[in-house]
Amino acid sequence: MANLFKNKADQEVKIGKPDWLKTKISSGEEYREVKKTVKEHKLNTICESGKCPNQAECWSAGTATFMILGNTCTRSCQFCNVDTGKPEAVDPFEALRVAKSIKLMNLKHAVITSVDRDDLTDGGAEAWQRTITLIRKHNPGISIETLIPDFKGEWENLQYIIDVAPEIVSHNIETVRRITKQVRIQAKYERSMEVLERLKKGGITKTKSGIMVGLGEFQEEVLQTMDDLRAVNVDILTIGQYMQPSKKHLPISEFVHPDVFAFYKEEGMKRGFYHVESGPLVRSSYHAERHL
Repeated sequence: MANLFKNKADQEVKIGKPDWLKTKISSGEEYREVKKTVKEHKLNTICESGKCPNQAECWSAGTATFMILGNTCTRSCQFCNVDTGKPEAVDPFEALRVAKSIKLMNLKHAVITSVDRDDLTDGGAEAWQRTITLIRKHNPGISIETLIPDFKGEWENLQYIIDVAPEIVSHNIETVRRITKQVRIQAKYERSMEVLERLKKGGITKTKSGIMVGLGEFQEEVLQTMDDLRAVNVDILTIGQYMQPSKKHLPISEFVHPDVFAFYKEEGMKRGFYHVESGPLVRSSYHAERHL
């Protein structure tokens, strides 16, 4: 296992990207239409902010993951490409723009995520609730997946999400317990597990989480994380390759072979997950429509 604590010079050494991580160039009418809608309605997407490798595939299929509460995060996770800093005030019209854009795109399943807003008293929970309510109002019959923050463990704010009951609620554990402090500086492994447990106990039908590999974890730690997630009755699991967004982010320890991802999928299904999406290019919302 590679050492997480490399010096800067070591971090700048590029590891050659294997063939299985190469993606297609963005193209096609559907892709252009999604891009046009995002731009015209001043929407934020994790597809762009997170430099998702599947942007071309998903946008060409007419799907996108909307990011609410602006595009500046109050946290500084060492794996994430989203800008960190002092966010602007919450846009009161953002929720309506998202709802109307989903209608314009004629989506049947919508995926919503957000930056962390630790600067807000409610962590952005009320805006989350308003967004989901407006999406349903303007898009009758739609199903919704939400990828939510931990709200700093202030459980009264998590209740906003439980009350509007999205069809799938996801909260990513991101990595194994041992290296959580290095990967997610302001987050806690146990707190994320409690988020998922409280969602299920609160009545959310399907809960979901995701992890990245290639950060220096051992295979047995990944399997233990699966066991921990099943212990709080998580239904859906995604596993993907960590990709270093820039030199200032954590280095890649290894490119995990597709055969290992196949092994993780098999092990996840043995443990009782309803669905496991495991592969080098998998991200939280990859093939999200299948998870219903």
